Amino acid sequence: MPTMTAPKLISGNSNQPLAQAISRRMSMHRGMDVGLVDARVERFNDGEIFVEVFENVRGEDMFIVQPTSNPANDNLMELLIIADALRRSSAARITAVIPYFGYARQDRRSKARTPITAKLVANMLVEAGVERILTLDLHATQIQGFFDIPVDNLYASPIYALDAMHNFRSCMDDVMVVSPDVGGVARARDLAQRIGAPLSIVDKRRGKPGEVAEMTVIGDVKDRVCIIVDDIVDTAGTLCKAAEVLMDNGAKEVHSYITHGVLSGPAVERITNSAMKSLVITDTIAATEAVQAAPNIRIVPTAPMFAQAILNTWNGTSVSSLFDHKTLGPIYEGLYAAK
Repeated sequence: MPTMTAPKLISGNSNQPLAQAISRRMSMHRGMDVGLVDARVERFNDGEIFVEVFENVRGEDMFIVQPTSNPANDNLMELLIIADALRRSSAARITAVIPYFGYARQDRRSKARTPITAKLVANMLVEAGVERILTLDLHATQIQGFFDIPVDNLYASPIYALDAMHNFRSCMDDVMVVSPDVGGVARARDLAQRIGAPLSIVDKRRGKPGEVAEMTVIGDVKDRVCIIVDDIVDTAGTLCKAAEVLMDNGAKEVHSYITHGVLSGPAVERITNSAMKSLVITDTIAATEAVQAAPNIRIVPTAPMFAQAILNTWNGTSVSSLFDHKTLGPIYEGLYAAK
């Protein structure tokens, strides 16, 4: 088998801007062009997906960049079919770079006669020929155990630590990190430790599924600049309610750092009209025009981190080094000025 001379990227239609940004960053790092492999991912009239790769990939180290965001089923099928095409074309190794891992919220049986769809998706990816997973902020970290192949789960908190220390440097003594529920405490604590801020929790109680009956703030947020931390914002109802409750409890300002901006239904309108001064999301999910136009939504790039993670995977060096915001500092130096 030929020696793998360089990593090669291929992308479906889910988030082409992110795939191209990763390609550009890798080209900068390596000093040579790392373009996307020429391929077509199309649909027949009945919706069936067809993939054709126009370049030779025999013996190559292939990385498929494809979040499985809305439309989740179409994007998941594109990922599976691209992987199958590469496997049948004798690629040496296939890594699925899934910035947003769809179906991750279905990671357990919450009631009788329900599926564990995250495990089903894991089985499908392995069966299609994927040999490694690279993703960001899995909804539940135990999903890594659903795979019998290596899974590298990156974290957005190092990027957010750099962002917070840059944008709140004039008021860092007033910053308080807030978990929007008890289940997200570990994620919020991680950011709080990175930036040296105290931690608070919003305890929510549901009257019925999908409806929050009561919210209680655990911790003193009076005159604090509150930063809510979570992994997914979907319809934004709970997030906006949490911001309102924090303001009612005396918070000076409320900002949010959420990794994956699903932002479905009335989410953008709710956020625009909410008590939140800003919502920061990553570009793991391609932003709609409404998201881009929202005055209080800001997007931070993940391409620098993913590009470095892909290069580290390819050359056999540490990916866990990217868990440290100090390591990411030089990678993001063009975005955040050094302190």
